[in-house]
Amino acid sequence: MIYNHKELEILFKSDYQIKKAIANKKIYKIEKGIYSNEQFVHPLEIIVKKYPYAIFTMDSAFYFHGLTDVIPGKMYLAVKRDSTKITNRNIIQIFASDKFHEIGKTQIEFEGTIINIYGMERMLIELVRNKKKIAFDYYKEIISSFRRKTADLDVEDIEDYAKQFDSENYIFRTIQEEVF
Repeated sequence: MIYNHKELEILFKSDYQIKKAIANKKIYKIEKGIYSNEQFVHPLEIIVKKYPYAIFTMDSAFYFHGLTDVIPGKMYLAVKRDSTKITNRNIIQIFASDKFHEIGKTQIEFEGTIINIYGMERMLIELVRNKKKIAFDYYKEIISSFRRKTADLDVEDIEDYAKQFDSENYIFRTIQEEVF
């Protein structure tokens, strides 16, 4: 299990006892402010612990949903616009207005870790919204994956989510032409 420093203070009652537990290998310091009762921890567990309100999106979400086999070089996290800047070089932070941040948020288990992620329907909308920013071959691969998974998609959710964005007509038209 992963802990932050505040949780360890509750568990061990003092910094002295925390340091003693680390020395006795009852807990391990993974990185600044993050500890575990196991020596090796999945990197996703660390991200989820450090950024509990962040939502995996874009390349990360496409990979976690099985829409591509391209392993993302960096993790893409959507956070609210007023969130603190994430300084981790392996994370690309995407600031979203409060209005859009929670739309389509769900949780899945990936390699034993429960993560916040945008659902397939929201990711289809994000793919279309960011079409011009994505490499053509990568876009086509993901669109093809969505075509194979149309039975798994909730069309009502797609419609509800798309209505929240200014480019609603463009999103609907592109999804109808390229996926359904």
